[in-house]
Amino acid sequence: MAAVGDHGSPDSYRSPLASRYASPEMCFVFSDRYKFRTWRQLWLWLAEAEQTLGLPITDEQIQEMKSNLDNIDFKMAAEEEKRLRHDVMAHVHTFGHCCPKAAGIIHLGATSCYVGDNTDLIILRNALDLLLPKLARVISRLADFAKERASLPTLGFTHFQPAQLTTVGKRCCLWIQDLCMDLQNLKRVRDDLRFRGVKGTTGTQASFLQLFEGDDHKVEQLDKMVTDKAGFKRAFIITGQTYTRKVDIEVLSVLASLGASVHKICTDIRLLANLKEMEEPFEKEQIGSSAMPYKRNPMRSERCCSLARHLMTLVMDPLQTASVQWFERTLDDSANRRICLAEAFLTADTILNTLQNISEGLVVYPKVIERRIRQELPFMATENIIMAMVKAGGSRQDCHEKIRVLSQQAASVVKQEGGDNDLIERIQADAYFSPIHSQLDRLLDPSSFTGRASQQVQRFLEEEVYPLLKPYESVMKVSF
Repeated sequence: MAAVGDHGSPDSYRSPLASRYASPEMCFVFSDRYKFRTWRQLWLWLAEAEQTLGLPITDEQIQEMKSNLDNIDFKMAAEEEKRLRHDVMAHVHTFGHCCPKAAGIIHLGATSCYVGDNTDLIILRNALDLLLPKLARVISRLADFAKERASLPTLGFTHFQPAQLTTVGKRCCLWIQDLCMDLQNLKRVRDDLRFRGVKGTTGTQASFLQLFEGDDHKVEQLDKMVTDKAGFKRAFIITGQTYTRKVDIEVLSVLASLGASVHKICTDIRLLANLKEMEEPFEKEQIGSSAMPYKRNPMRSERCCSLARHLMTLVMDPLQTASVQWFERTLDDSANRRICLAEAFLTADTILNTLQNISEGLVVYPKVIERRIRQELPFMATENIIMAMVKAGGSRQDCHEKIRVLSQQAASVVKQEGGDNDLIERIQADAYFSPIHSQLDRLLDPSSFTGRASQQVQRFLEEEVYPLLKPYESVMKVSF
């Protein structure tokens, strides 16, 4: 048996998001090493700025801190936290242990949220920077798919019942449009992120005003210098002890919306797989079922739907957390945020990685699509047949009644006997329709039922999708 607390052992629970699904780069952004290394970086930035503004901090102390940013004794930090019951002070002591000359100026004037909240904002920014090109890549792959199949007719569905024809590419553009909205929202939330900055225990900057002997200008300079060092364009002017937890709502709302988009896309793919019109990639040695060897289950799409549901629910955590933050702050946000922020990004990362794999290997079966169109198109073509008969000199009402009778006979064959739709054969055999028999092939051409679908695809890609993807060209190594 593994020792108690041996979290890396197979005998201890590990989140499947980290151990099974999410990418190494996203897991690293939410790792203890990245978090606590960023704490140390924030302490260094604070000390550098305080020194620049005249506090008695030596170059030797600064250099000692720089040299030990990565020298983290996690065992000592855990022991200190167990003793002190305070994670930030545990790491202050641990950092001070390897920086004895700088120990006295580490965390000078700061509160725990100086490192905690500012690190969270850096992590949120960097995690969004990981997601944005991944989402852009998915959109790019689907755009290629839509462009190639812009004119391929397929049966449309409303209420999952046969409806007017569309094209495979046009349907894909419905997916792309939702993802483009998600890309814009992710970018907006990322660009709107502001640094908490250097604010003190209740956001008043009182401790720093005391350090600088009432020099208001130096306190403002300190805040700006550290904000600039962290790579943020703006910091909050107003905070309590923490940055407003409404920020977490904004971020997770956008991720939840992405989850809804992916769930819809992958549900469509699962339904199309059942119809045998489209399939996600299926590996040569992949097993669909342990009992039924013939099965080709859409397991990637199912995984996306499963995780997307989880992602959509996580926004409830920051909503409730923000609503119960009493006055300047309560600590009941902490444990919840440790879970929901990381899980939201690891989940979003997983579904985007999986959706990219799906989008790069989608298989379409035109013959199956054509057969389904043939089953339904005769009914849809009846209005065109009536109009052609009227043009040939027939009565609209007489023609309507003839087609009504023949349609019901054909429907009976399909529903009662399980046969094919033979409406066209019945029309061809009826002398009444002889004036238009030679036109039936043209009247039943599926491409004449798809409207402006192919033109819409082309315009949508050129005017909306490609310009949106252009900033990500270098990451994806493509041009738009």
